[in-house]
Amino acid sequence: MNFEMQIANMLAKNIMGFIEFVRENHENKNNCLCLNRDKLYQLKLLVQEFKFQVLADELKRINRFTWDENYTHLLVDRFRKGMGIIEEYVENNYDDLFIFTARLYTLNSLSLLFCKEEESGTVFRE
Repeated sequence: MNFEMQIANMLAKNIMGFIEFVRENHENKNNCLCLNRDKLYQLKLLVQEFKFQVLADELKRINRFTWDENYTHLLVDRFRKGMGIIEEYVENNYDDLFIFTARLYTLNSLSLLFCKEEESGTVFRE
């Protein structure tokens, strides 16, 4: 299996895990980790608005047997646009949504592997 294909499948799996984590935290009424239920509901709506489930399913489908570079990059770019807004929302409401930062960090790291700048080797940070 192609290395990029494995990363795409891992990203799809982690997106699905993030969606499930948001859903479970929203449905669990006895959850003491999230203090403000309205902010958690807003996070759930953002995940639905940016169609993370569709993006994850499509990433998984197109990278099941072959590597489709152009379509994968298109899907990852769409995911990153929604991810930026969700990251900002979680950062602005950190006191209530801190539990999601680790998952967001993982998703961000995996999706950055598909950025055009990173692939060409032009971006180096220390």
